[in-house]
Amino acid sequence: MSTRRIRGAAVTAALAAAVTACSAPSGGGGSGDGKSGGSVVLGVASEPDTLSPLLGYGKDGNSKIFDGLLARDADLKLKPALAAALPEVTDGGRTYTYTLRDGVEFSDGEPLTAADVVYTYRTALDPKTNNTFKSELDAVKEVEASGDDKVVFTLKYPYAPFAARTVLPIVPEHIAGEQDPNTGSFNTEPVGTGPYVLSRWSKGEKLTFKANPRYWGGEPKVKTFTMAVIGDDNVRATRLRSGDLDGAVLPPNLAATFKGDDARRTYEARSYDFRAVTLPTANKVTGDRAIRRALDAAVDREAMVDKILDGAGRPAYGPLPVDDPAFSEDIERTQDLGKAGKILDEAGWKPGEGGIRTRDGRRAAFTLLYPSGDKVRQDHALAYASDAKKAGIEVKAESATWEVIEPRMKDTAVLAGFGSTGDPDFGLYTLLHSSLAGDGFNNMARYDNPAVDRALDNGRRGQDPAERTSAYDKLQRALVQDPGYTFLTHIDHLYVLADRWENPNTQLEPHEHGFASGPWWNIEDWQPKK
Repeated sequence: MSTRRIRGAAVTAALAAAVTACSAPSGGGGSGDGKSGGSVVLGVASEPDTLSPLLGYGKDGNSKIFDGLLARDADLKLKPALAAALPEVTDGGRTYTYTLRDGVEFSDGEPLTAADVVYTYRTALDPKTNNTFKSELDAVKEVEASGDDKVVFTLKYPYAPFAARTVLPIVPEHIAGEQDPNTGSFNTEPVGTGPYVLSRWSKGEKLTFKANPRYWGGEPKVKTFTMAVIGDDNVRATRLRSGDLDGAVLPPNLAATFKGDDARRTYEARSYDFRAVTLPTANKVTGDRAIRRALDAAVDREAMVDKILDGAGRPAYGPLPVDDPAFSEDIERTQDLGKAGKILDEAGWKPGEGGIRTRDGRRAAFTLLYPSGDKVRQDHALAYASDAKKAGIEVKAESATWEVIEPRMKDTAVLAGFGSTGDPDFGLYTLLHSSLAGDGFNNMARYDNPAVDRALDNGRRGQDPAERTSAYDKLQRALVQDPGYTFLTHIDHLYVLADRWENPNTQLEPHEHGFASGPWWNIEDWQPKK
């Protein structure tokens, strides 16, 4: 998925340079007084398309406007949120019953009821609702209210990680239910139960939030915060350095420039976020399995970690990071140009003019798009092109806006970002299952491998941990033999924040970061330093 959308499994991409150079948001970093609980201004690379959970906003948790039935703590362990306790699981894992917390109100003063939960899930699953995360709730057969304070989910099949799916934010039926979920004003004027309410959204510039005095967890000490949308990494760093921002998400090379700054602290978050090149099957070159296997062998992942990420990351040998419990350790592989050449020779791709291979008059050449303003992706794209050329494959790296990339990604390679925490099913199914080919940013490569589909289905439906681990092991090995993507690196996320508050920390993060992650994932718990 790209960093373009908080929809399905993705967030909005970097904005054009003209937008990133916008004027400073009112109440900038200089006016933020952490000791008095004043405003905080944070620089992020992207903004959502929508603030409605029905279309995917906050579906993995950490929305400041909304809450789910459950939430995650700093260690990603599930904890009660709108539910009073973790669910009661019965019927062999097919029934989940939640009891709602007493006294919770939406920010407009209306009480939360079980009907709101039922409305949220039924609408999210409605085929007429334009979201791309329905497959994540595929196990749900029915959701029903039992009185005002109990909600019962009935599953089609036991789904081991289902509870983690119930971090989906709950919306008020009395407001959202009166609108078209795809086009209604709720998408930009949300009402939730979370610690903050949206006070202003200037598209392409900033979103400002203020503390919710009705919040069931207690009114936050940080009374207002602003997310300044600055797509260009360098501009974001400059504005942080000038004091215009209190904090920002930055690539490694720019975060490093703040080392030794006593007034600011750098936070490094480990992540499941990986960079990969999509290799669309519809393209005459990238659709050839030999080309894909040769590219996998030609890439120097270790050099990318060292030179592009300055060590703040790990080589990616597949979609799961090397420290994931389900990672198949013996699939690690180093650059092997000899192997790449042998694969291409055997497939009939012969060296041609300029060292670029050809077969049946077709050059082994394709275009690789990466989003404008994203220096880390640009550097990955250029390094990938350099490695590919050594194997006789010409990759033409080009920058473009997501408005340009989206219509072309069916048959054009993209330097993309993906990765979800919580369970292997969460990130792998939408990335690889053939049933989701071309479904928005799901399965961007339109990958179709029956063995991988079987492994995904078995992993999703399995209850025995050993059986699930075996399914994901088979999947990873199948990807080595038939890669639909070239996996490059898993990146750490770096943030720089003014050192004026107690309690900022980071979680293990998914691909989506900056807007809802980072050291401000728990901003409602911050306390001014004494």
